[in-house]
Amino acid sequence: MAVSDVVGVTASKYDIGEQMCPHRLVLEHVTSRWGVLVLIELLDRPYRFSELRRAIGRVSEKMLTQTLQTLERDGLVHRDAKPVIPPRVDYSLTELGREAAEQVRGLALWTEERMGEVQKAREVYDARKGGSDQG
Repeated sequence: MAVSDVVGVTASKYDIGEQMCPHRLVLEHVTSRWGVLVLIELLDRPYRFSELRRAIGRVSEKMLTQTLQTLERDGLVHRDAKPVIPPRVDYSLTELGREAAEQVRGLALWTEERMGEVQKAREVYDARKGGSDQG
């Protein structure tokens, strides 16, 4: 199945690029390294920023902030700032975000289930390429 089939555009529109950009950008946001982890983590429950950062691990404050802002702009994440002292901000999924997160989690689960086969394929590929000077 072609990418154009997945995002619902014809091949000619795909080639034009500019018309495809919004689709590509959302796909990029949802499937980015940190986007995937944020969406999957928020499936469980709402999180405060620091909780989410700890749950994801190894993400910088700046990158998590950018990821959350991008997903919020796309309508996938809801930011709930409560007017209390100290300020409290909770992040949760919107309905659209939950739908996207379910799809991403399905891909993540598939990856986990098939990792053994992927590793075997990599070993075969590497062995074949190691014995050849051609790329």
